[in-house]
Amino acid sequence: MAKENITENEVDNIPAENENTKEVKGKSEKPKADTSEKTEKTERPTKREIEAENLKLKESLEKAEKALSDSEDKYLRVLAEYDNYRKRTLKEKEGIYSDAYGDAIKEILPIMDNLERAAAFTDGEKILKGLKMTLTQFESVLEKLGIEKITSEIGSPFDPAIQNAVMHTENPDLGENVIAEVLQPGYKKGDKVYRYEMVSVAN
Repeated sequence: MAKENITENEVDNIPAENENTKEVKGKSEKPKADTSEKTEKTERPTKREIEAENLKLKESLEKAEKALSDSEDKYLRVLAEYDNYRKRTLKEKEGIYSDAYGDAIKEILPIMDNLERAAAFTDGEKILKGLKMTLTQFESVLEKLGIEKITSEIGSPFDPAIQNAVMHTENPDLGENVIAEVLQPGYKKGDKVYRYEMVSVAN
């Protein structure tokens, strides 16, 4: 039988119910500790870590600036060397051209002298002899300069690499697309053609 009356001493012995302790089905439920603030504090970098990271970034920046400066210096050196090379090459080309031009003039001037002497003759035979000698000398000069005369035989195949066809002739005695007549000789040096041979092409 339950007691109806409770004494003052018994009331004092009854545990007081508070906000942190509750009786649920015979078990006491304790509040969970709030660890969010602690977790947040542990994830934040320390001052020493920040300083170390800043030092690394500063070192990386200094290395990048030095690499950029080195690249700029190399670029300027290469640019200066190329400019000097271009000027030197241009000067050498001009010198080569001037020397070659001078050598050609020196070889041609004696021919001019002989033509002037031939023009002074009144005797037809002497003039003819002088002209033949001048032609021989001119051919010798061209040979010294490495210039070859292009002369094709009648009936040889037409070659557009060294010949210029200015006429077309029908000739049953010749084959198709062959030289029928040489109207003017050509001149070349090696593979360089200075004047194409002027020809008439048959059929």
